[in-house]
Amino acid sequence: MLTGLTRFSRKCATVLPALALGLGVPGTVQAQSGDLFAQFDNTLGTEKRAPQSFDAVYETRFEQQIAQLASGDLGRIGVSAIDLSTGERVSVLGDQRFPMASTSKVAIAATFLAGVDQGKWSLTSEYPLLIAVRSKKYSSARAPVREGNYITAQRHLELMISKSCNSCTDTLLRLVGGPRAVNAYMRNAGISGFNLSRDIATLVRDDGEYDPASVIDTRDSATPNAMATLLANIYQGNLLSRNSRNILVGAMRQTTTGKNRMRSALPMSATVAHKTGTLSRTASDIGIFHTPDGRAIAVAIYVTGQSTSLLDEATNKRAARKKRDQRISSITSALYYGFANQDRRYANAQYGAGG
Repeated sequence: MLTGLTRFSRKCATVLPALALGLGVPGTVQAQSGDLFAQFDNTLGTEKRAPQSFDAVYETRFEQQIAQLASGDLGRIGVSAIDLSTGERVSVLGDQRFPMASTSKVAIAATFLAGVDQGKWSLTSEYPLLIAVRSKKYSSARAPVREGNYITAQRHLELMISKSCNSCTDTLLRLVGGPRAVNAYMRNAGISGFNLSRDIATLVRDDGEYDPASVIDTRDSATPNAMATLLANIYQGNLLSRNSRNILVGAMRQTTTGKNRMRSALPMSATVAHKTGTLSRTASDIGIFHTPDGRAIAVAIYVTGQSTSLLDEATNKRAARKKRDQRISSITSALYYGFANQDRRYANAQYGAGG
C-alpha cells in the first residue's frame, strides 16, 4: 500500500514545480482554493493556506482579522464559525482536512445518542471500559485493548467528552458499530468532509506518522466547516431529541481539557460548550459560545505546527504546545468580539443608535 506521501508525489508531479516556486493558491473566506487541489487531498504544505493579500480577498475587516490570525506561516490553521441566528459563516481553509484528534468524540457521542433516541441502546446499560494494551507502533491494524470496569453508557459519554476519556470513547465506538457507523451517521446528516478511520487506542498508538503542518492524512480527519456544521445541527436540535441534545451539550460545558484554548478567551457569560483535541504537532477546539446579546456561535478551530521546525518542536514541546493554544485562544477572542460588534453595527444601522 502506498503511503500518503508517495500517492501525492505520483498524482501531483505536474503541480510540484509551481509549489517549489512558492506559488500560493488563491482562496476566499469560504476557502474555495480547494478546487485545484481537491484530487490531491493527501498532502499539502504552506502553499495552500490563508491568502496573504487580505484586502483583495476578504470583504470585511472582521474576516481579514481572522485570516491574519490564522496565517499559515508556521503551520496550517483552519477556522469555521457560524452565527446560528443569521447563518453567517466565517471560514479560513474551512474545506481543508485537519486531524480531528479527540474532537471526533462529538460525532461518536452524537451517533450513540441517535441510537438511544431510536431505542437501540439505553443510557443506563453498563459496558466495560476498553483500556489500551501496550503494543509497538504500526504493529497491527488495530491496537489491542482489554476490558476494565463496567460503568453506565451515560457515564461513558460524559467522561468521553468532559475528560476526553479514550477508554470510554472506544467502548461507545464499538457499541455503535465502529468508525463506519459514525461515518454513515455523518453522511445521513448531510455532512461531508468527515472521515473516522480508527479507534482511539490505535490513533494514539500510531500518532506521529506524518507532520500535520505539511501533510494531510485523510484518516481520522475532518474539515472545520464539517465540524462547525455538526455542532450547529446538534445545538439547533436537528439531529437529536431534546434530552439527548441536552446531555451532549451539557457534557461539553463540563469540559476540563484545553483550559488555555477556547475557554480562556471567553467571559463566563459566553457559556461555552466545547471539545478539545490534541495529537503530535496539532491542537484543536470545537464548540459553541454565546455573544452578549445571546446569539449562539458554532466554532471549529484546528491548528498545526507553530514551531519553526520539527527539531525546534522536539527540543521544546511545551513551548510549541503553548503557541498552538495561544493561536486558538486569540482566534476565539477575535470571533467573539467580531460577531458581537457585527450585532452592534447592525443595531446602529437599523435604529440610528450612536456610539
